[in-house]
Amino acid sequence: MTRIPDLLVASNNAGKIREISAAFRAFAERALSLKDAGIHISPEENGVSYLENALIKARAAAEHWPGWILADDSGLEVDALEGRPGIHSSRFAGENATDAENNAKLLATLAGIPESKRTARFRCVAVLYHGQTKRLLTAEGTCEGIIALSPRGENGFGFDPLFFLPSLGRTMAELTFEEKMRISHRAVALSKLKEKFLESSL
Repeated sequence: MTRIPDLLVASNNAGKIREISAAFRAFAERALSLKDAGIHISPEENGVSYLENALIKARAAAEHWPGWILADDSGLEVDALEGRPGIHSSRFAGENATDAENNAKLLATLAGIPESKRTARFRCVAVLYHGQTKRLLTAEGTCEGIIALSPRGENGFGFDPLFFLPSLGRTMAELTFEEKMRISHRAVALSKLKEKFLESSL
């Protein structure tokens, strides 16, 4: 089986890095954050899709890293908001908004909307990109749920405390790490990406 010596994760988000490290444990000796690798970049994510934003991050990191890079972009799509906040999820309440601020704005925006119309999904697009050869693999994953009326749970990050999973009767933030890694949008995308990596013999 092909193994990656050092996989650079084009992010400094601790929660995201933990999930990617766990997903690629069997394929990479180490998963490094940008900070771990001594790379200090903050590319402007001005793409019009998750894929474009993921590629912006991967290509910016490739200027400093010759090996394999994993980048992703994800967001929450709320049907009552016509798919918003989508690619703008991390800055829904403004640039540099905290998770708590984004969650508070989402609840305020959905005030008065009944549970039956609070359907939503998390979507993630992940890319595996080689800094030297420019080889590229992409994959997408989704997870369906409902926006809760108030935050629940202490695990996860982002909108996890508000993302209720009817089939489990819990929010994403009430799941254990292992449970989340079986069903989350990022877990699905990373699983598909691993399959493509094994099949490609890159």
